[in-house]
Amino acid sequence: MAINLFTCFTTYSADKLTWYASGNGGVVAAGPSASAKAGIEILNQGGNAIDGAVAVIFNLAVSDYGMFCIGGEVPFMLFDTGTGKVIVYNGMGVAPKDPEAIKWYYANGIPSKGIKAATVPSAVSTCLTALEQKGTMSFAQVIAPTLALLDTGKLVWYKNLAATLRKLVSTEQNSSGTREEKIRVARDRFYKGDIADELEKYYISSGAFLRKKDLETYKTYSEEAVSIQYKGYSVNKCNTWTQGPVLLQSLRLLENFDLKAMGFFSPDYIHVTAEAMKLAFADRDKYYGDPAFVKVPLKQLLSDEYTKIRYPLIDMKSASAEIRPGDPVKMIAFSEPGQFWPGERGTTTCVVADKWGNVVAATPSANPEYGICESLGVAHNTRLSSLNTQKGHPNSLEPGKRPRITLTPTMVLKNGKPILAMSVAGGDMQEQVSLQLFLDFAEFGMMPKEAISSPRFLTNHMQDSFNPSPDPGVRMGKIAGIDLNPAGQQVIDNLDGRGHIVNILKKTLANPVMVYLDQETGISYAASQQTNSFRGKCCAALDK
Repeated sequence: MAINLFTCFTTYSADKLTWYASGNGGVVAAGPSASAKAGIEILNQGGNAIDGAVAVIFNLAVSDYGMFCIGGEVPFMLFDTGTGKVIVYNGMGVAPKDPEAIKWYYANGIPSKGIKAATVPSAVSTCLTALEQKGTMSFAQVIAPTLALLDTGKLVWYKNLAATLRKLVSTEQNSSGTREEKIRVARDRFYKGDIADELEKYYISSGAFLRKKDLETYKTYSEEAVSIQYKGYSVNKCNTWTQGPVLLQSLRLLENFDLKAMGFFSPDYIHVTAEAMKLAFADRDKYYGDPAFVKVPLKQLLSDEYTKIRYPLIDMKSASAEIRPGDPVKMIAFSEPGQFWPGERGTTTCVVADKWGNVVAATPSANPEYGICESLGVAHNTRLSSLNTQKGHPNSLEPGKRPRITLTPTMVLKNGKPILAMSVAGGDMQEQVSLQLFLDFAEFGMMPKEAISSPRFLTNHMQDSFNPSPDPGVRMGKIAGIDLNPAGQQVIDNLDGRGHIVNILKKTLANPVMVYLDQETGISYAASQQTNSFRGKCCAALDK
């Protein structure tokens, strides 16, 4: 196969590097160039999209360190061409199970950094579970590009992390059984064996609340994606342990308006989309949480009946300055917010498609400052701060509970096959940007290169997902606030006249990658956010 590597970096090697790619033998859109190369290398060796994505994600823990780390989290969404279904590996760690630890957090607050802010490190389990169940290669094969990067010794911790990963390789290679059984044994060494013992020593010495029993009992679950139909497309998201259904709720509201007739980035389009998102985020902030702990009325939130009573709340002449969750159980359009009314520094991206039709969209993340077990080179996430200490809230801290996170890959099908896959970095911006990229494509006919480059807008009328305060007023963002990429003065004045508090931003609003899969030609088209930053995302493709 011929390899075409493109990246948004402004440097050059033997090949000229840019920020988009296409090919019919597989495609990767991810973080820095090393991660894109890792994924395309695995595809070129005959691996499938799952093999490639696992290689990318492990590599991102090194190449995009600070945006993600080995002890981070990664919602992992997969279209399996064999079953024709979209499944999700939950990919989020849980809070410590010690009740005394939970009491400490309620008494002292959840910190935003350091090892006390960590959940159980989940990315290793997520990747190895996906590799075991849906991949074709060994762990040794998919981790090879990451070990090669670590062996450069660029940073002092590379050596120790390489040694830790080689322990897993050694366990896999020295175990008997099938490919799947060997990967499972390697995974267990991290969560149940000597690596877990070393992690517990670090937890105790550093004052953390995590313990080996938290690691031993942790498991990555797979589940069907949540989906709706929008104008012939099946749009798939993760469940309410993420903010993913916000996009689905927004689309349900917006299907009642003629967005195409309004025109791209027109005042009407910006207004109605922002107002729909405000309603969806109000429901997010009142109802979403770990479905293993709280009963989220998701079926009702996405229902025809609820949508029918909610969309008339959108006034085309005026921006709402209220927090307006509904009641999807009693079917009330606007219920009093009550005690639950409203509120990233580190996230990267990964989308991989193979020549057989499998597609992975994943959003790896881990916000610094990390708690680091230096002897193993294992840095931990700080995702506990995406829970709050408001007792009784669906997203309040409990032993063993997953935070409701912002990370939100997207998979879109048409005629039962993938046509679009996206991953976005950017905290509470992620769902908003994913929604707009989908509408760029579905309503305005934009291909990834054009959609990624188009102007965007964001509402701030929501709860801050990284503020764990027990006070919902403190968690609330800017009422009626909207951030807007540069637009004509007429657009700005029009929005201002409707009551939006407009803030013009020249910087990039979030950092997405987007892949379009042409179902007729078999060619995949990938694009990443064009930027001069060293954090820019990269694309690579194979030709058969």
